[in-house]
Amino acid sequence: MTLKKRAVKKPAKDNRFLEKSIRNIPDFPKPGILFRDVTTLIQNRAAFKKSVDLLARKYKNMGIDKVIGVEARGFIFGAALAHKIGAGFVPVRKKGKLPYKTISATYQLEYGTDTLEIHKDAVKPGEKILIIDDLLATGGTARAVIDLIKQLKGTIRGIGFVIELVDLGGKEKLKGYPVYSLVKFEGE
Repeated sequence: MTLKKRAVKKPAKDNRFLEKSIRNIPDFPKPGILFRDVTTLIQNRAAFKKSVDLLARKYKNMGIDKVIGVEARGFIFGAALAHKIGAGFVPVRKKGKLPYKTISATYQLEYGTDTLEIHKDAVKPGEKILIIDDLLATGGTARAVIDLIKQLKGTIRGIGFVIELVDLGGKEKLKGYPVYSLVKFEGE
């Protein structure tokens, strides 16, 4: 399958710094995949701070009540961002990991399905929600989180990512919602 190239705006100076902080690992988790490893960005105190600061600049004046962080790296960015903008933090976890009553959403993976859960009382109707994760690829995970927030009648004000793999078209699954990514990669 050949992926069509899309025009992507060149990242600003800050975003280039973040891009250089992300390690590329060829052939992981399988041959032909170029894995974008955000752990090197998190380890770099200046890059981690810059990523959280840039996300906070984008979302600080939106009256966000709660930041939803998606397991697992979304917890890291989401919790730091929630603290920075003065919002609460809510984890969305894989099935069976949360201790209280939950609701769930199942979504399609390349080879099967997975299920995400959130506590039933984590979001109150009308609360302004920001969804944060480290990576937007095909959009399946973010779409499942949207479904969870809609079940709880929260109002999604934005969906933010550190990395977007543009050619995988994940943004298409998130139409109708404002999506923001710090670093965009084409061709992988």
